[in-house]
Amino acid sequence: MPFKSFYSLKNKAVILFLVKFFATYLILGGLYQWYLSHYKQTAPNKIDYITKQVAYQTIELGRFLGYSIQTEPNLDEPSMKVIMNGKYVARVVEGCNAISVLILFWAFIIAFSGTWKETLLFGVIGSVFIYLINLLRIFVLTFATYHYPQHTDFLHKIIFPGIIYGFTFILWMFWVKRLERKKTK
Repeated sequence: MPFKSFYSLKNKAVILFLVKFFATYLILGGLYQWYLSHYKQTAPNKIDYITKQVAYQTIELGRFLGYSIQTEPNLDEPSMKVIMNGKYVARVVEGCNAISVLILFWAFIIAFSGTWKETLLFGVIGSVFIYLINLLRIFVLTFATYHYPQHTDFLHKIIFPGIIYGFTFILWMFWVKRLERKKTK
């Protein structure tokens, strides 16, 4: 009987949300891990294509903003070196590409979904914004590391993860509020 009362109509929405969230997260996360493992098998000790593109696009953003910045593959590990004004300042590794954040973002909006068109449109638009915020985040972290190297750990471990996860949270809240407003109309 306790299970039956737990699975009441009131809790059904929560259970459905959790099932959809974890199923989506596991599927997308599994696909991403498959991509990474497949890439590592075919190109061991080289950085994956997505992360390499993030590094290149971050550099292009920096150049657009007028900075002398470049990137090159790191021969010692699977990462891309970021060089500002001739000084090796940072590296872009697989964890910097925001794919794990995007997987989390998609898992939430699919679990708390509206129509498939709304969900797809918001997912794509939100993903573009998260991706752009991530590029800006990497560039600003590089800039800050160049000018304030003593604060690198604090910026990298506290401030900048807070920025990307905070922005993702704001998108989630916007999504929930939008769907709730539609339900009350």
